[in-house]
Amino acid sequence: MDLKSIMTILVILIILVKNSTQQRVPAVFLFGDSTMDVGNNNNLPTLLKSNFLPYGRDFNHTPTGRFSNGKLAIDFLVKDQLLFETYQVAYLSNEAKIGSNILSGANFASAGSGYSDTTANLYFAVSLSKQLEYFEEYQARIVGMVGEANASSILSNSIYVISSGTSDFVQNYYISPVLQLTYPNIQQFFNVLLTSYARFVQNLYSMGARNVGVATLPPLGCLPGAITLFGFGNSELCVDRLNYDAISFNTRLNSTSQSLRNRLSGLNLVVFDIYQPLYTLVTNPIENGFFETRKGCCGSGLLETSLLCNELSIGTCSNASDYVFWDAFHPSQNANNFLAHNMIQAGISLIYPSSS
Repeated sequence: MDLKSIMTILVILIILVKNSTQQRVPAVFLFGDSTMDVGNNNNLPTLLKSNFLPYGRDFNHTPTGRFSNGKLAIDFLVKDQLLFETYQVAYLSNEAKIGSNILSGANFASAGSGYSDTTANLYFAVSLSKQLEYFEEYQARIVGMVGEANASSILSNSIYVISSGTSDFVQNYYISPVLQLTYPNIQQFFNVLLTSYARFVQNLYSMGARNVGVATLPPLGCLPGAITLFGFGNSELCVDRLNYDAISFNTRLNSTSQSLRNRLSGLNLVVFDIYQPLYTLVTNPIENGFFETRKGCCGSGLLETSLLCNELSIGTCSNASDYVFWDAFHPSQNANNFLAHNMIQAGISLIYPSSS
C-alpha cells in the first residue's frame, strides 16, 4: 500500500471518529459578511478588521476577527445544535492550511462583503464571487484528501449558510449618490442584489450543495450606527424608512428563495428570519434580559466599529451582556445567542432534511 493510500484511509478514519461524537452533519460552510467573518479579513489590506481587543474579550480574551465581544450566532449553532467540537476555520487563515482543520468545513465570509461585488471592492473585502472561487479551491483540496466519492458525499450532506446584504445598504447604497442616481427606486437595487443572490445559490447547487440557509436583513434602522448616520438627529427611535427597506427586501428574498426551490430539484433552502428576533430585542429589551438597545457597548456606542472600537475607546461598558449591540453595527454575544436560538427551529430541516 502506497503512502497516498494510507493517508486517504487515515483521513477517512478521522471523519468517522468525528461523526461518531454525534456531529449531525459532515461539515458546515459559511459565506457572507461581518456577521459571519471569523478572521478572513485579518490579513487583507482593509480597514474592516476586528482582530484586536476589546473584540473577543469574552471569547477567551482572544480577538479572532469576529465582530463581537464573544461568539457569533453561527458559533452557537455549530457547537450547541450541530455538535461540532471545533468552529469552522477562516479559509484565509494559517489554520486552514492544515488539512485536518478543514474536514469540518470552512468559513469564507469577509466583513464588508455584500451580494453586490462592488460593495466588497469598495472595502477591499472578499466578494461573494471570490468566496465561491475559494470554495471551489477547497473542494479540490478535499478530493485530494479523501477521494472524489467521499468528497461528494461530504459536500452534498453538509450545511451551507449565507449572511449578507447589510453592507450593500448601510456601507454602499445609503451613502452613495451615484448608486442612488443609478437606481432612484430602491426596488431596482433590490433586483441587482437578488439576481446576485440567486446566481450564488445556483452556483453552490451546481457544486454539490443541497442544504442551504440564508439570513434575512436585520432591522437596518435599529442599528445604532445607522441611527447616528441616518436618523436626522432623532437618537431615540429606529429609522423607519431603513426598516421598511429591510422588510421589503426580506419579502423579496423569501419569494426569490421559493423560486429557487421550485427550479432546483432537491434543494433544501431555508430562510433564517433575523429581522423579527432582533427587532424584538430592541423594542422589548427588559423582557429578554437586556437593558441597553440604543447604543453599543464599545466606546460611545453610537458610531464605533472596526478600528474605531479599540482599547483606547472611551466609555466602553464593563458588562456587554446587558447590551443588544456590541459595537454600533454588530450584536453582542448575548444577543447572538438569542438570535441563534430563534434560528434553530427554522434550521431543523437543514439538519434533518427528511423532516421538511
